[in-house]
Amino acid sequence: MAEGKAGGVALVTGAGDPGGMGAAVARRFAKDGMAVGILDLNGGGAEAVAAEIRAAGGRAIGLAADVSDRAQVRAAVARLRTELGPVHVLVNNAAIEGWCAFEALTDEQWDAQMAVNLKGAFIATQEALPDMQAAGWGRIINISALGGQTGGVMDMTHYNASKGGMIAMTRSLAVGLGRQGITVNSVSPGFIDTPMARRAIEEDLFPMPWTDILAMYPIPRLGKAEDIAAACAFFASEEAGYITAQLLGVNGGATF
Repeated sequence: MAEGKAGGVALVTGAGDPGGMGAAVARRFAKDGMAVGILDLNGGGAEAVAAEIRAAGGRAIGLAADVSDRAQVRAAVARLRTELGPVHVLVNNAAIEGWCAFEALTDEQWDAQMAVNLKGAFIATQEALPDMQAAGWGRIINISALGGQTGGVMDMTHYNASKGGMIAMTRSLAVGLGRQGITVNSVSPGFIDTPMARRAIEEDLFPMPWTDILAMYPIPRLGKAEDIAAACAFFASEEAGYITAQLLGVNGGATF
């Protein structure tokens, strides 16, 4: 049996950007006593986040992999097992954003979103799942998105569709894995202050001023990456052992 939050090994995908949600989750897990594999397409960024965690007294390694490439993910998970131990917690966070008028959306743009955001979560889950099954204990946490719940804006149809797919995958996996001691939940971020969101703000991609969007929320401010990390920490904990197939919106009340 895995030792749970205090002693297990976590894999966080898309965690190589120090200002992103994945890095915040990895830092929080390390603070909570887990060893962490930081996986990212940017191997240098992944190792930089891992080095930061080690400097703070935690255990972490950087792993370079394209989540849409099974061979790369398999090699990264194998290295994580060898260096830190079997994986008991998985956070599928890796994603790319996309803005494009639906009428101009190409097959290549659609396929790229699905390959990273949805297929990447599928691959990482398949590769990490045997460790959880062997332990009879596991936590799978999928980072979806507000747009995956509400449809968001039409110019992000391909992104929102990939995130809606993650929500459905979460529920399907939860139905089958609960009896094996493995919970599967989704954290759905709203408007979070990350490099991805800042790019959209700077490029004025929203259909209305971003400050007007926030003004409509019950909590009228940008969220923080640490807010997402806190939600993931709860789902990864022993205290959340009777919670599965759930979606937790961390969105300032933007949707209920």
